[in-house]
Amino acid sequence: MSILIDNIGELVTNEPDQGEGLLGIRRDVAVVIEGDRIAWIGPSAQKPPADSRIDAHQRAVLPGFVDSHAHLVFAGDRAAEFGARMAGEPYTGGGIRTTMAATRAASDDELLGNASRLVDEARRQGTTTIEIKSGYGLNVADEARSLRVAGQLTTETTFLGAHVVPAGSEPDAYVDLVRGEMLDACAPYAKWIDVFCERGAFDGDQTRAILEAGAKKGLFLRVHANQLTEGPGVRLAVELDAASADHCTHLSDADIAALSGSNTVATLLPGAEFSTRSPYPDARRMIDAGVTVALATDCNPGSSYTSSMPFCIALAVRDMRMTPAEAVHAATAGGARALRRDDIGRLRPGARADLTVLDAPSHLHLAYRPGVPLISTVLHNGVPQ
Repeated sequence: MSILIDNIGELVTNEPDQGEGLLGIRRDVAVVIEGDRIAWIGPSAQKPPADSRIDAHQRAVLPGFVDSHAHLVFAGDRAAEFGARMAGEPYTGGGIRTTMAATRAASDDELLGNASRLVDEARRQGTTTIEIKSGYGLNVADEARSLRVAGQLTTETTFLGAHVVPAGSEPDAYVDLVRGEMLDACAPYAKWIDVFCERGAFDGDQTRAILEAGAKKGLFLRVHANQLTEGPGVRLAVELDAASADHCTHLSDADIAALSGSNTVATLLPGAEFSTRSPYPDARRMIDAGVTVALATDCNPGSSYTSSMPFCIALAVRDMRMTPAEAVHAATAGGARALRRDDIGRLRPGARADLTVLDAPSHLHLAYRPGVPLISTVLHNGVPQ
């Protein structure tokens, strides 16, 4: 089955050698999809026949958003915690244990139902690839089942048994559990391993031990790094060739230098800063230093309960000094880099047919019209959603 998309106002390819600027923008072109792949992109006057047609009505067409950091397997919410924080109480991360209790008490069907709801919510807002972490079970059985649930919704599953140390556990003993029995139970269901390397969570030595154990199991590395304070997380991520260092709110010059010469992506999560009234990462400083930047939602019930990549794009432009083009690139091609994928985040022949049609003539409207539902059509693996 082939699909022709034509009458496109602006096509964002993320292929600078194929079009204008960072986004490789092309105009007066059409796209043909065959199955789950892009088969052809070329001048509208030369468009080939196809089995069906989508008229873009001069709207912008972008790669589907790639949300490379999300915590979707949980039960309950923390609205009361959010209200208290907005009334002046600081965010410390302790609420993770509240979600842990609710998650452990939930059935598999309840966890899958809630995670599916959030994936559908994200899809309606243009997200076609999403990473999902465990991290709210924090024991062997519940971490493994969290990953089994996540695996029904995405191939990008991340073992985050090292989210925090559960109440009543001794830290070193818990690290041994995570890198031993828990990792053995979870590795078959995970592609990635992640650690919250932060004050009040896991220090540099503990983070290294867990990540190295995961790597020996064949898992690829990610790190929650430098969210609340400067610390060893970013430089450890670079040293271990982690795909991404996520948050990157508090960076030293040495952190920036390490990232700029590495394959590690700085994944920025402005929803967390918005929801905790914390300082935003300085994306301008990173980009100007040559750091590869991604944007993601950090969707979770405590510190960033949003599934909206357009919202995060608007925040990045307004509060992190990114241009609209940089923010869109970070939410698509940047997210793909953070997942070490080259089949998504770009529109070119052979790439996966994940596309978002905006109800707007240009990508600029994602930041220009914040909070407005601008997603007209989403195609995932070539299938209209």
